[in-house]
Amino acid sequence: MNAIKKDRQYFKFCFYGFLKNLRFFDAFFILFLIEKGLPYTQIGILYAVREIFINIFEIPSGIIADTYGRKNSLIASFVAYIVSFYVFYLSNDFWLFMIAFLLFGIGDAFRSGTHKGMIMNYLKLNNWENQKINYYGHTRSWSQKGSAISSLVAGLIVFYNGTYQNIFLYSVIPYLINLLLIISYPKELNQSFDQANTKSSAPIRFTIKSLFKILKQPNVLKIINTSAIHTAYLRAIKDYIQPLMVNVALIIPIMLNVEAEKKNGIIIGVIYFFIYLATSRASQLSSYIAEINKRNISYITLLTGFIFGILCGVFYIYDLWVISMIAFILVSVFLTFSAISTHILNSPKS
Repeated sequence: MNAIKKDRQYFKFCFYGFLKNLRFFDAFFILFLIEKGLPYTQIGILYAVREIFINIFEIPSGIIADTYGRKNSLIASFVAYIVSFYVFYLSNDFWLFMIAFLLFGIGDAFRSGTHKGMIMNYLKLNNWENQKINYYGHTRSWSQKGSAISSLVAGLIVFYNGTYQNIFLYSVIPYLINLLLIISYPKELNQSFDQANTKSSAPIRFTIKSLFKILKQPNVLKIINTSAIHTAYLRAIKDYIQPLMVNVALIIPIMLNVEAEKKNGIIIGVIYFFIYLATSRASQLSSYIAEINKRNISYITLLTGFIFGILCGVFYIYDLWVISMIAFILVSVFLTFSAISTHILNSPKS
């Protein structure tokens, strides 16, 4: 296996992922909404509306990114994120939360796949495509490290403030820094490799034609289906696991004289810290795992993740909270393997 070329742009890619996942509210998102008085029904509606919005704008946002520039798309994405953080901080009403979720959805739609495309483009420009699994796995591992640090910092914020609301304001800081980092990316990454080498005077028409050309490739439907299943499954369980973490925190015999919310903040932050350390290591090892069975590894790891997900639910029903938590950690690890092998190993040809 070839060694990764760790130039300046490699460290920028890693730092981007690290900063992107310094979303201090992630570990307490459901708990924050519950604290604001929203019932699970309304929380489910907000999540559903956000996911529908993201899915509707996924392809149009990709066309816009390829037409007007990937850097520009990421900049717009992070502006939408930052505005959504302020709206979350100020919101106490369901409809204000709806606006915040829609802004967050805009950010997700314009960011999703864009930075990964820039990484693949950079590898093409430098003839380093044989490193794509290892390279992407290492840069993604920094995203998981960011999540791990984010969870610890968020736990400390909740412990000292006694509330979840302020973590949205603190989340603005790393996103502003990331916005400046994206602006510093080289201009050749603003367009895709194919666009940079075409003389087409109609960029939108060229992009749409390229989209249909890619969709005709046999591997693409496999990537879309596997990726959609993986993303939907992980999104469905990752935040709703927080009430389980509260139950685990309650049975841990420490900090008995501390307020429940502050104790929950510290313990949940620590739990997430170790979960993301595990998924960070899984990202780094993804290239080695992929070499075992290049044809079936994405399906094997996805199926294994599903099995542990079912076990997580069964153990939760029978109040075996700690065992359920361990099963959830294994879900996260195996779905990390599946995500990287699906997106990178089976990526369609340009």
